[in-house]
Amino acid sequence: MAARFKELMKKYGKVGVVVHCSVSAASISGLYLAIKNNVDVESMLERVGLSNLAKDKSKDSGTSDNLSENPEIITKTDSEITVKEKNRTAELAASSGGALALAILLNKALFPIRVPITLAVTPPVARFLARRNLINKSV
Repeated sequence: MAARFKELMKKYGKVGVVVHCSVSAASISGLYLAIKNNVDVESMLERVGLSNLAKDKSKDSGTSDNLSENPEIITKTDSEITVKEKNRTAELAASSGGALALAILLNKALFPIRVPITLAVTPPVARFLARRNLINKSV
């Protein structure tokens, strides 16, 4: 995949760089919004088969695995007690310097997913720009 990515950058140049940066910016923005809205990103990563990635990130940030074992108790009324598990993503964001830092870390970890997207999107974008005479070379 790395060879194809280098070949793409060599062939399309600036267009490939702009597309890759755009995909990265969209990824960081989406992850940041998800983290700020208390979406449990760890469970989302587990659903797409990246559970080891989520566990590696929690070990790197210094949090222990007992966050999910210690539920947070929320009292709604005097007689009704609801037990809610803590959102590990919110805990990581609070302990690792904020939601943006965590979004950037997750974006770096999702590089293997972003490269195929860049490989797929760059040729149509280059053709579109060439048809509109926005870039010089015809692709």
